[in-house]
Amino acid sequence: MKILKIENLKKIYGKDESKVVALDNVSFDVEEGEFIAIIGPSGSGKSTLLHTIAGLENPTQGKVYFYNKNIYEMSKKNLTILRRQKIGIIYQFYNLIPTLNVEENILLPLELDKKKVDNRKLNQIIEFLNLTNRKNHLPSELSGGQQQKVAIGRALIINPTIILADEPTGNLDTKSSNEIIQLLKKANKEYKQTIIIITHNLEIARLADRIIKMEDGKVI
Repeated sequence: MKILKIENLKKIYGKDESKVVALDNVSFDVEEGEFIAIIGPSGSGKSTLLHTIAGLENPTQGKVYFYNKNIYEMSKKNLTILRRQKIGIIYQFYNLIPTLNVEENILLPLELDKKKVDNRKLNQIIEFLNLTNRKNHLPSELSGGQQQKVAIGRALIINPTIILADEPTGNLDTKSSNEIIQLLKKANKEYKQTIIIITHNLEIARLADRIIKMEDGKVI
């Protein structure tokens, strides 16, 4: 089933001599359960594309259909709700709350949405992330890899339709990077999670079902 359709996306910054075309008529579809890697050099438009898909950045033109509904025809409030309830976002920088422990950071999206906590699911995710013996630790007491696992848990807890990961291994060593990618692959298989990941690492990209290569704002 097609869950996402990106149609003729264009994003332009500036004008005249300072004009930069970050996205140049980008189009592709995403099927439910796909694991897609987007690769390309710095400045190719990868992060802009991800932010536009997530509704974090308005395109200059083009459409993003989420289950056949153009997200840019939604009100700002409804788009925020859609993102909070249906889209899990993982950043290169973990964005954890330093005063909250592992369990509390994972539960944060549910708290913001005033949703009831399913303790069984929470424990399943913490076990899945191999953080059971760290669930009461603060971010400052965790390694970089463990902090990124918490960020993955925070994305998974809302049971999102899609996870968007922007260079999730960019700050990690090789061992931690491999662990994070294997976790995402496992989430794709075990939780049937649809995932789009941005990466510079071709070895990581090869683990995906499909690779989309970008250059100068275009899919090539």
